[in-house]
Amino acid sequence: MKTKKRFPPSNNVISLAWSDKVSFEEILMKTGKSENEVIKIMRKELTPNSFKSWRKRVSGRKAKHRKLNELKDDYSFL
Repeated sequence: MKTKKRFPPSNNVISLAWSDKVSFEEILMKTGKSENEVIKIMRKELTPNSFKSWRKRVSGRKAKHRKLNELKDDYSFL
C-alpha cells in the first residue's frame, strides 16, 4: 500500500503567510506550496476583509521575497 505524501495543514501555511519574516520561498521549501497556492489558500480560508488586509500588506513587500531580502542584507553592515 502506498502512502500519500502529506503536506502540512493549511493552518500552518496561513500562519507562515501571516508572518512578516517568512518569505514565499521559505513557505515553498517548508510546505511545498507556491506563492500562487498560498494566495489561493489564504483567499479560501480567510474572511474577505482579512484577505484584503493581508494582500495589501504583502503586495510588493520586500520581506516576502528572499532575493530582495538578500540584497538588503548585503548592505546591513552600513
